[in-house]
Amino acid sequence: MALPTYKSDVEAVDALAKAYRDLKAEIGKVIIGQDEVVKTVLISLFSNGHSLLVGVPGLAKTLLVSTISEVLDLNFKRVQFTPDLMPSDITGSEILGEDRRFEFNEGPLFANIVLADEINRTPPKTQAALLEAMQERSVTVSGDRHLLPSPFFVLATQNPIEQEGTYPLPEAQLDRFMFNIPLDYPTYEQEIAVVKGTTGMKVSDVSHVLSGEEILYFQQLVRKIPISDNVLEYAVSLTTKTRPNTPRATENVNKYISWGAGPRASQYLVLGAKCHAAISGKYSPDIEDVQAIAKYVLRHRIVRNYKAEAEGITEENVIEGLF
Repeated sequence: MALPTYKSDVEAVDALAKAYRDLKAEIGKVIIGQDEVVKTVLISLFSNGHSLLVGVPGLAKTLLVSTISEVLDLNFKRVQFTPDLMPSDITGSEILGEDRRFEFNEGPLFANIVLADEINRTPPKTQAALLEAMQERSVTVSGDRHLLPSPFFVLATQNPIEQEGTYPLPEAQLDRFMFNIPLDYPTYEQEIAVVKGTTGMKVSDVSHVLSGEEILYFQQLVRKIPISDNVLEYAVSLTTKTRPNTPRATENVNKYISWGAGPRASQYLVLGAKCHAAISGKYSPDIEDVQAIAKYVLRHRIVRNYKAEAEGITEENVIEGLF
């Protein structure tokens, strides 16, 4: 598919905003409600980042990811993470071919969108294999490096209420996710619409909106969007405020946080703000764009201490006090 040509970057940003609206409309044919979740996932895709979806079972996390992949006309693979899953089960392995030579057999990571379902149910060894794929966009098998398709996104799900038999994700792996996105129950009216739509004969068909090449183009466009120094400095200041016992730390951070966010948070705040501005019809982000995505960037990068847990202080409570 040939990429469209735009007369200017302004026209290209307008095209990105229109593509986002078209994507939301198509996804809305299948996914009822969860508007903020859909918006945030699409921002991470256009920013070339991975997302972690956290919610109880039955909130259509898997359906959401598969619908997004269909609307984007991308290759989609789903991996159900289990305690006995080995790294080779996701990366692929070398097998002996008919000519008596070893050849690489690609695993499910070789897709444009990979759904890592219940990622915290697999041991650290397999989580580490996924970590390399997320960071390097490649896997190493038997000493050979194999590049993954482009674009490449990992959308992982995690159940927050069932912790028995799980392996909590290490902070290094959590840091690779651009966003940590909580999913909540639908409203009463939304649930009525969901039940009506899923217990009858009607089947919702979605149309392809964007190709992989167009997504790669828009990812580069997002990086080209200018950002003023004061907005960039505001994004960095949010990150530095989360670090306890440092000059910029707030009182609540010193009181309730044992570990703050690293520089990758500042990078994702800037990229996310640029994309949020673009899909909102703006050509440069402002402080409100940074604030709009801050909780998704920071909530999995700060570690509460025992005092916060004892007093029921959440990560969101601390983040809101940074603004």
